[in-house]
Amino acid sequence: MNTKRSMTINCRGNLLDFSKPKIMGILNLTPDSFFDGGNFNSIDHATKQCERMILEGADFIDIGAVSSKPGANQVKENEELNRLLPVLEKLITEFPEMYFSIDTFRSKVASEALELGASIINDISAGGFDSEMLAVVGRHKAPYIAMHMQGKPSDMQLNPKYGNLMEELIFFFSEKIKEAHTAGINDLIIDPGFGFGKTKEHNFNILKNLEDFQNLNTPVLAGISRKSMIYKTLQVDAASALNGTTVLNTIALSKKAQIIRVHDVKEAKECIDLLEALQ
Repeated sequence: MNTKRSMTINCRGNLLDFSKPKIMGILNLTPDSFFDGGNFNSIDHATKQCERMILEGADFIDIGAVSSKPGANQVKENEELNRLLPVLEKLITEFPEMYFSIDTFRSKVASEALELGASIINDISAGGFDSEMLAVVGRHKAPYIAMHMQGKPSDMQLNPKYGNLMEELIFFFSEKIKEAHTAGINDLIIDPGFGFGKTKEHNFNILKNLEDFQNLNTPVLAGISRKSMIYKTLQVDAASALNGTTVLNTIALSKKAQIIRVHDVKEAKECIDLLEALQ
C-alpha cells in the first residue's frame, strides 16, 4: 500500500496525515447522477446518507449539486446554490467534526460554501471553467482538489486523444501545482480524472501507472467508484459494479492513492483495513 513517507494537508486548522489512506464518501444532491441520481436530493435523505457514511468510516464527505456525467445537463449557478446550501448548512450543524468537500467548478458556489463552513473544494475543471476559482480558494486557505479533464462533460467522451497520456497528465499537474501555489493554495490534491475525457484504455493506463504521480509530492485521489471502466469491462451496469470497484480501489491503494472517492464507504474501509493488515 503506501510507503511510510507521509503527506499532510491543513484542513480547518487540523493537520491530516495520509500515511494511512483516507475515504471520501460521495453525496450527490442531483436528480441525474449516473449511479444514485435522485436518491439523496432532500435534506432528510442527504442527512441520513451522510450519517451512514460517517458511521461506516468516511473521512470526508464530498457533496455535489451538479452532475458531471458524460452529456450531463447544464445547471445554472442559482440552481446549484439552491440545491447545495440548505443541505450543507444542515449537515455542518448535525456533523460539526466532519470535513465536507464541495464538488463544484464555480467560484461563487465555492466561496459561499466555504463561508458556511465547508472544508475543501473539489473542482473537476481544476480552475479551467472559472478563472476566479483558484483565487477564491486561496483566500480561504482551503485545500483544493484539482482534477484533470479533457473537454467538458457535454463532449468529453466523444473522441478523447492523447500523445503520451501519463506525460501529459504529469505536465498538467506540475503546471497546476505552480498556479495553485501562486494563488495562495498551500494544500493541493490531484485527481487524474478517471472517465473524464478518457477512453476505457486510458483509464486502465492511468491506474496501471498511478504510482508515477507520487513524484509530484502531492496527495492523489482516485475516483473509480462504479464507473464505466468497470461496468463496461464486466458487461454489467453501475448498480452491479461494487465488486469491480473494490478490486480497482485495492489496486489504486496498492499504487499509493492517498484518497479513494467512493459511493460505498464500508467496502472501501475494508479494503484499507485489509491492506494495512497485510503490511
